[in-house]
Amino acid sequence: MQRCRPFKGGIQMEHRVGVIGIVIEDRVIAPKINSILSEYNETIIGRMGVPYRERGISVISLIVDGSTDDIGAMTGKLGGIKGVKVRAALVTK
Repeated sequence: MQRCRPFKGGIQMEHRVGVIGIVIEDRVIAPKINSILSEYNETIIGRMGVPYRERGISVISLIVDGSTDDIGAMTGKLGGIKGVKVRAALVTK
């Protein structure tokens, strides 16, 4: 059974389940990232963050369930931050 969000702009939005990987090159931008993730808290099912001190980066993995519009908006905002790399793998469920 597919989960669908109620009509958005007259179009029923299909939900996707997936994983998003976020690599942060500078911890100073963490508050900005957390603010964006808080905006999309209804889309995020699970979150794990790991500081990789040996490489001087941090990695966040997200499990998400939401419309492609919402997931795309979130990853777009995150990817627009200097020093942040984002990749998503989504499936229809």
